[in-house]
Amino acid sequence: MCLGVLQISPVEKMRSCFMKLCRLLCLAFCFPLRLMEIVGLYGMYKRLFPWLAYSVTFSYNDKMHKMKRELFRNVAAFADTDGTLRLLEIGCGSGANFGFYPYGCTVTCTDPNPHFEKYLRWSMDANKHLTYGKFLVVSGEDMADVQDGSVDVVVCTLVLCSVSSVQQVLQEARRVLRTGGAFYFLEHVVSDPSSWTYFFQYALEPLWYYLGDGCTVTRTTWKDLEAAGFAELHLKHIEAPEVSLMIRPHILGYSVK
Repeated sequence: MCLGVLQISPVEKMRSCFMKLCRLLCLAFCFPLRLMEIVGLYGMYKRLFPWLAYSVTFSYNDKMHKMKRELFRNVAAFADTDGTLRLLEIGCGSGANFGFYPYGCTVTCTDPNPHFEKYLRWSMDANKHLTYGKFLVVSGEDMADVQDGSVDVVVCTLVLCSVSSVQQVLQEARRVLRTGGAFYFLEHVVSDPSSWTYFFQYALEPLWYYLGDGCTVTRTTWKDLEAAGFAELHLKHIEAPEVSLMIRPHILGYSVK
């Protein structure tokens, strides 16, 4: 029996070629930024990026308020048997999630960019219903300063797009969680390859990478979560309202260790 060969229409071929051409042009446009990265000058942008991220936080939270509130509504259910809730946030940035955490929980913040600390302190001052631990300047891939099984909840939002290894971050999250603890996530992901959103994601990703301090928009992060070895995975795909077309496809939910 002969299997049929999948036929690609001339229009689809033309679209694919045009998309690749646009990406090549974008790569050429980004060549000076690449040189800056090689010689170390791009590091100056890491001082500016926290201010940009802090400025965008308010707009993003307004648009995603309902979804974030729904995401974090059951965080308190993962408190320890003594009623305490120890929460660690990976890539906390400027503290955009603090307002959604339950009263009285203790929050430990981690981020590889130390220049976020000033903006993080502002968010801490605005959210006095929480108790704060240390601000650890570490990457999500290596949180050696955090003990095994020492937290009840790990949160990671808009972070897995820019880490060097998604799987390594997820393994670190599992390590620091106690058994029965939960990993909460909210991430933008790649769109359907047949969509115009994917066209722009693929074509403009090189420029977005530099503007977003390493942000990659074509990741299939849900596959990493499925393979991470959690006991339970509650995951939903959504189209985020009113945000940039490049990051409109999102996944959100939580995994239980």
